Amino acid sequence: MSENEIKEKNISAFRVPETTEVPDSEEHPKTKLQEVIEFLRDLVIIFLVVIFVRTFLAAPFQISGSSMEESYHSGEFILVNKFSYARVDSPSWMNFWAISVGDPIRGDVVILRPHAANGKEYYIKRVIGLPGDRVKIEEGDVFLKIAGKTDFVKLEEGYLSTANKGETFLPMDVKETEFIVPEGQYFTMGDNRNNSSDSRSCFMSCSAQNATHFVSRANIVGKLFIDFGYINIFREGGVRTTGEWKWTYAPRFLATPKDWVYRELE
Repeated sequence: MSENEIKEKNISAFRVPETTEVPDSEEHPKTKLQEVIEFLRDLVIIFLVVIFVRTFLAAPFQISGSSMEESYHSGEFILVNKFSYARVDSPSWMNFWAISVGDPIRGDVVILRPHAANGKEYYIKRVIGLPGDRVKIEEGDVFLKIAGKTDFVKLEEGYLSTANKGETFLPMDVKETEFIVPEGQYFTMGDNRNNSSDSRSCFMSCSAQNATHFVSRANIVGKLFIDFGYINIFREGGVRTTGEWKWTYAPRFLATPKDWVYRELE
């Protein structure tokens, strides 16, 4: 055997054998029934996620009415933070515990369900009195005595417009001027004191059956989070005939006056 034949034999001994490609198995097309089942599955998942978010985290609303002018305008789209006030109570038959993320704070702008049946499911108002507070309305101004304190303090409500400053009055059928906020209840008012159905009027009429000046904790849905403004392209404020763009109410996003700190109470 020649030297070249020996080298060639040694090389072939260490040569890696070529792999044989295995053809991919053919993918079976989905049947119409499988496609329908997968579509329904995805739809259910999306539905459950939306329900969870709207129930526990956030929900969109559109303001209807002028009760919060000039802070908020009718027609504006807002996003409400429900998680801030999230609360889970034990069943009625074992009522001894409750889990709460947080409670409304004085000055918060909130969405609530009024107890009065006046055709509106939700109201937007500002929290003025907390449980244990005393709220007094006198000569167009609001005075507050915090639970545990001895003196009333006049609230400096910087969020009120010029037309509403010193214009906080009670309806004719309400005789008391001082209100003690019960435990688990809140006293709320709209920023447009001249045109707001709120705790002063029992949200409709204090002469109605089961009327109360207060809102229960369970009926406060959440805190206003983002203001998206309002556009109507068919009216002034959208795209005008001149081609000029203008917001009806410009969005304020995180700069919205969604809360207020009463420094005078500190």
